[in-house]
Amino acid sequence: MNRPVLLDGAVGTTLWHLADAAGVKREPVWKYNIEHPELVSELHRRYVEAGTQIMLTNTFGANRQMVTRSSPYKVSDVVRSGVKLAKEAVKGTNVKLAAACGPLKDFMEPYGDLEEEEVEDMFTELIGSAVDEGVDMVMVQTFLDLDSALVACRVAKKLNMPLFCTLTFEKTGKTLMGNSVEKVCKALEDVGADCVGMNCSLGPNMALPIISEFRKHTKLPLVFKPNAGLPITSTTGNTTAPYTAEMFVEEVRPAFDFVSYIGGCCNTDDEYVRLLARALEER
Repeated sequence: MNRPVLLDGAVGTTLWHLADAAGVKREPVWKYNIEHPELVSELHRRYVEAGTQIMLTNTFGANRQMVTRSSPYKVSDVVRSGVKLAKEAVKGTNVKLAAACGPLKDFMEPYGDLEEEEVEDMFTELIGSAVDEGVDMVMVQTFLDLDSALVACRVAKKLNMPLFCTLTFEKTGKTLMGNSVEKVCKALEDVGADCVGMNCSLGPNMALPIISEFRKHTKLPLVFKPNAGLPITSTTGNTTAPYTAEMFVEEVRPAFDFVSYIGGCCNTDDEYVRLLARALEER
C-alpha cells in the first residue's frame, strides 16, 4: 500500500489558540475569514510548512443557520473569503484544498424541525460558494447523523466534486444517532463518496478500532482524523489535549497500514502534522 496522504490538523481549536495569542476574542471561527483574515492565513501557512498535502478551508460552520444568526454577513462572502485565504496560502505548492462542510445546528425531521429541502438548500449555498471560488474537493465531516450527511454528499456529487465524508463516532462504535459503521459504509458507497472514514470525538486509542471496522465493510479509501484525546477544560476555560504530538503519532501508527488519508482533529496543530509527516517519511 502507498504511504497515506497527509491531511491537516484542527482548524477551530487552532484558530482559537492563535486568537488568544493575538489578544483577539474567541468567535465562531468562520468570522475570522472577514474580521481577522491574518489569523486564518497564519493557520494555513503553518500547515503548509508542516507538510500538509490536503488542507481544509475555514468554512466548516459557515452555513446559513450560523452565519445569519450571529453576523451581518452573507454565507457566500464568508465562504469565498475562506477559500481565497487558503488558495493564497497554497500558491506555488502542490497542496490541494478541500472545502470543509460541517453539520447544521439542528437536526432534520423526524429528529428535528428541518425539512430535507431546506437542508439541501443550505448545503448547496455553502458548498456551491466554495466550488465557485475554486477548491479541489469537498470534505463533508464531523456529522453525528447519517441522513443529513447524505444530503450534503448529494449536493457535492451534483456539483461533480470529489467527495470525502467522515462521521464522528461514540466509543460504542456508532454515531450519536445510532448509525453503525456497516450502515455508514453502505450508505456512503451508494451516494457516490470517493473516500470515507471518521474524524473528531475520540482520541487515537478509542478511534483506531472504529476506523479498523471501516476496513471490514468497504473497499473505498479511508480517512482518519482523530482528536488529540478528549479535551481537558481548566477552571479558567482553557483547554488542553491529553495527547502530546509524540503520543498522538505513536497511537495512530497502526493506521498507516490501511488508511489512505490521515491527519488530526480537535486540539491537534501544526506540530502534530509535522511529526506525522516525519513518521510517514520514515515508514
